[in-house]
Amino acid sequence: MASVKKFLIGRPLSSADEQHQRLSRVIALPVFASDAISSTAYATDEILAVLLIQAGIGAAAFRPLIPIALIVCALMAIVVTSYRQTIMAYPSGGGAYIVSRENLGTIPSLVAGSSLLVDYILTVAVSVAGGVLAIRTATGFDHKWTVPVCLLCVFVMTVMNLRGVKESGAAFAGPTYFYIVMLLLLIGTGLYRIYVQHVGPIPVDLLSPEAREIREGAKSLGLMMLLRAFSSGAVALSGVEAVSNGVPAFRKPESKNAAITLMWMGGILGSCFFGVSVLAAHLKPFRGESDGNGLGLMAEYLYNGKGVLFWMTMIATFMILILAANTAYADFPRLASIIAKDDFLPRQFFNRGARLVFSNGVLFLAAVSSLLIVAFDGDISKLIPLYAFGVFTGFTLSQAGMVRHHLRHREGRWRLALSVNALGSATTGAIAAIVVISKFTEGAWIPAILIPFMVVGFRSIGRHYARGRKVVHAEPGYWPRRETHTMVVLVGGINKGVLKGLQYARSLQPDRLIAVSVATDDEDRRRIEDQWSKFDVPLELTVIFSPYRELTGPIMKFLDELDAMHSDDIITVVIPEFVTSWRTQWLHNGSAFALKARLLHRPHTAVVSVPVHMNSEDVGEE
Repeated sequence: MASVKKFLIGRPLSSADEQHQRLSRVIALPVFASDAISSTAYATDEILAVLLIQAGIGAAAFRPLIPIALIVCALMAIVVTSYRQTIMAYPSGGGAYIVSRENLGTIPSLVAGSSLLVDYILTVAVSVAGGVLAIRTATGFDHKWTVPVCLLCVFVMTVMNLRGVKESGAAFAGPTYFYIVMLLLLIGTGLYRIYVQHVGPIPVDLLSPEAREIREGAKSLGLMMLLRAFSSGAVALSGVEAVSNGVPAFRKPESKNAAITLMWMGGILGSCFFGVSVLAAHLKPFRGESDGNGLGLMAEYLYNGKGVLFWMTMIATFMILILAANTAYADFPRLASIIAKDDFLPRQFFNRGARLVFSNGVLFLAAVSSLLIVAFDGDISKLIPLYAFGVFTGFTLSQAGMVRHHLRHREGRWRLALSVNALGSATTGAIAAIVVISKFTEGAWIPAILIPFMVVGFRSIGRHYARGRKVVHAEPGYWPRRETHTMVVLVGGINKGVLKGLQYARSLQPDRLIAVSVATDDEDRRRIEDQWSKFDVPLELTVIFSPYRELTGPIMKFLDELDAMHSDDIITVVIPEFVTSWRTQWLHNGSAFALKARLLHRPHTAVVSVPVHMNSEDVGEE
């Protein structure tokens, strides 16, 4: 297993190498911004999916598209500005969680943390599902392969991220920049053909029968559907907070480099999302649920078929959507480690792996996102409604926390900054409410219920660690009182292992030393007593009867009786046991393991295993 691990993720890195794993701005952009940039491939589609498929308003669906896109871009500018302030004020990373913890208190910080963790899990599922959909659009492969291909992509992403943030960032930088170039080329080509060559919408004869039927929709647009369409398009903001969560991963000066990267991301995201929306408003890419993504339909039309540029665009789209998950892989483990450091998640999330990444967080993220992909059949439209609520909950709390920060510190032009944050908090809070109301029946209820449950779970973990600290806390001058010591050696029969265990126990010179054997009947008792006499063991043997052939129960009862007689004792149970290779260990009954598991939770009890290795010279040939 060690060889396989080394082959997959590489040689271990020393803690001294941590500084060399920091990211430059050029590498950090694809690591932390791939999620946000990838949303340009599906955000416009999600707006149209609501208007065309759910609302059924036909050609009228393209009229509100540009106004919705403009509102989303304005909101994006507010959120980006707010997170730039967060980066400067809290350079230790953690984003909304840290801001909420420092300014709003424990409960809001746990809400923000759980919202972000849910968001990152959904990012992996949504991004991978979107990438596979792009390939289905281009190749038309059977839908039954969607989930297996998605899981394969998650596996590859997991292995790459276990190799280290810097290494995965360098590997994924090329595809991210390739997508940006191909998308800008598509937008530029589309604008030229629309406004210079006066190309009209995609002809009806190029649409699928399902898309033609959708085109004929004539329902009126209600307010609820309009709000639902807006909340679907607002997923373009997903991933904007990623840079603020990962500030410590940047090269020095960390805050400055992170802020510049955030502004790059905001500029690319806003211009590309609005550009794609403008193209869609003019080209009218009607699509049914089985027609693939709108970006592919527009590329095929603008490039006059499935030529080289079409395929380059589709390959770039596939790669950016898959690699968008890399943002979650970079931020989920880092945020989980910060929450674990505050004692609200298991300590395992705080530990760095062999490659200086929080590998337990990486593996947990991969496992849960894979379960989501299987549960929702790799369908991005089913996953998107779960997505936006957590995103905007985190945005709202982060900006509310920054409002409190400005009121407390009053630094620089704090009134202007406070106004931006207050407006952003109110707006994103309203959007979070719109999402959960308008998409409640489509799945938005799941994160709305899951996040409070997570907060309760986090607080339970926090209380457990607090109790643990209280139990082990020692005041200056404290020293444990001396306790008498009773050792109990478990005997199943006379052999080298048992005799070795007895000799070990005698060498420690306890106050009392007892040999105990469990017999199921008189014949079993006579056998062990005869062996005891034959070997002339200088120790009294106590035999316990177990008519139901159980080992653990009679031993626990015997120890309780000892406690009753010697209440100030600490009891050490010595268990001789055979240890062999992993290939043959299963041939042994494992009773020692089961007994140790029970004894571990018994007060005033210690357990000592005296191993007898079957390949040891002490065992020798019989």
